[in-house]
Amino acid sequence: MLFHSSLRKELSRSFGATLVVLVTIVMTMMLIRTLGLASKGSVNPQEVFLVMAYTVLGYMPTILSLSLFIAIVGTLSRMYRDSEMVIWFSSGRGLADFVQPLLRFAWPVLLLIAAMALVGWPWANSQTIGMRQQYEQRSDIERVTPGEFRESSGRLRVFFIDKDTPDGATATNVFIWAVERGLQITTSARSGRIEDIDNHRFLLLSNGQRLERPLFTESGLKISEFKTYGTRAGGSSNATGDSTPTRARSTLSLLRDRSDASLGELGWRFGMLLAAINFVLLALTVSSVNPRVGRSGNLVFALFAFVVYYNLLNLGQSWISSGRYGMGSFMLLLHGGVFLFATAWLTLRNNNWSARRQARASAATAGALPAVPPSRIDPTS
Repeated sequence: MLFHSSLRKELSRSFGATLVVLVTIVMTMMLIRTLGLASKGSVNPQEVFLVMAYTVLGYMPTILSLSLFIAIVGTLSRMYRDSEMVIWFSSGRGLADFVQPLLRFAWPVLLLIAAMALVGWPWANSQTIGMRQQYEQRSDIERVTPGEFRESSGRLRVFFIDKDTPDGATATNVFIWAVERGLQITTSARSGRIEDIDNHRFLLLSNGQRLERPLFTESGLKISEFKTYGTRAGGSSNATGDSTPTRARSTLSLLRDRSDASLGELGWRFGMLLAAINFVLLALTVSSVNPRVGRSGNLVFALFAFVVYYNLLNLGQSWISSGRYGMGSFMLLLHGGVFLFATAWLTLRNNNWSARRQARASAATAGALPAVPPSRIDPTS
């Protein structure tokens, strides 16, 4: 049908423009957030854009749902404003006849939302968490930049090196200031190298001097020289993580686990798809606009509905994870309730019951007026 094809084309243009704008906004916000994490030492500065890309990829289900919702509301509101909906209704079609062309347009987006929520979201989170853990678990000497004083991960030692080798395993002119066992220890050496001993990483210093001074007394200064001295460099050669957050676990592993935390995460992932379907119906019902008023109020109400629905989805995840509600009962209550509400509202709008009530009231009022006798009518008036 020509009308359906033109409607889908306009929806595609509106959806594409909205998606580009939202992705740009989210990328800007994630860039600022990632730069803040990099400045705190939680993210490798060389991997800022990679972490940002994984983060934006994880938020794609929400971005796609919001883009689809805004595209439908904006397009139908424009049709109301330009009186195209009047032509549609005058041809004998109702508002419910829009469901079929809208679903034809939305089903590829719904499949993409399901794929991103069930597969893309955990994969992106696992990649981001893996990079952050790998960067945080690096040894203290690997944190050091030549020519700069750098604190250790526990903030109890300060490292300085003059030069290092390309592999980062050997350094020259090493300086270490540390606080250990109530002593202020200053160690300097001509060179140092990293070796793995018993799954721990050590810094072996050569040809240096060690100075120990008590923190709370003036006496007890001790100076010693050494040819070889070993100190713990932090980290471990084969650091492993035993626990993985639920948001970084695959959907199949969550289905096998069936714990409260896993069910809460599953409820959120499947809920994103159900919410996107409900958003199509809600967008169809809230898009009605008075041409004399404008469509800004419609868009504000639509965004408010999206925010409330999305926050309820996140709140339900925490409730299911804490064991307060079951996954099935909460999803039936939230998504089923929204679906019934949207369907009832759409039926009300499709049958135009309010207009019919007004017409009946007008007819009843006209019938209640007293009739004027023909004899009292002046033909010359």
